[in-house]
Amino acid sequence: MFPTGVGTRYKVPIYATKIGFFINSNKKKSGFFVIFVRLWYFCNQKSEYMSIVDNTQGERKRQGRIEIICGSMFSGKTEELIRRLKRAKFAKQRVEIFKPSIDNRYSDEEVVSHDHNSIVSTSIDSSASILLLSEGIDVVGIDEAQFLDDNLVNVCNQLANNGVRVIVAGLDMDYRGVPFGPIPALCAVADEVTKVH
Repeated sequence: MFPTGVGTRYKVPIYATKIGFFINSNKKKSGFFVIFVRLWYFCNQKSEYMSIVDNTQGERKRQGRIEIICGSMFSGKTEELIRRLKRAKFAKQRVEIFKPSIDNRYSDEEVVSHDHNSIVSTSIDSSASILLLSEGIDVVGIDEAQFLDDNLVNVCNQLANNGVRVIVAGLDMDYRGVPFGPIPALCAVADEVTKVH
């Protein structure tokens, strides 16, 4: 009935929150037009007839999902990952970002794009570490996932089944055009795949 979104609050007529009872109690007494007029009247009353519907827990109760951002080098994969994770942080979601410890080009403690946008991250040696470090997290981001082991597919599925939104960025092919690391298998099970060029 109302658009969802974390942190949104709506002023809703009290009768709209109990609309089923209101319509059923007036069905025998009057026609549709009278019901419509009564609802319109109550919807346009002053704020004393209004109730607050708080939707701050809406996103957290959704089932998890896996989102893949793949493409070639210098295509903007990390930039898109950082953008999505910053939006999740802005929405007051608990976010944790992981990257392989082998990726230390710009920083050991941050995921950094080629445009020098950055976000604080945790370096890991294996995908199993993600499960241990992501307890109580709403959104998990993984950068340069092609350098992680093949168990990453199982880890991402387990997180998504537990209601976590998993966003993975990485190369899908190597310089020969051959599928690279666990990314192709993740694309097969992902809910959303974004291929950047």
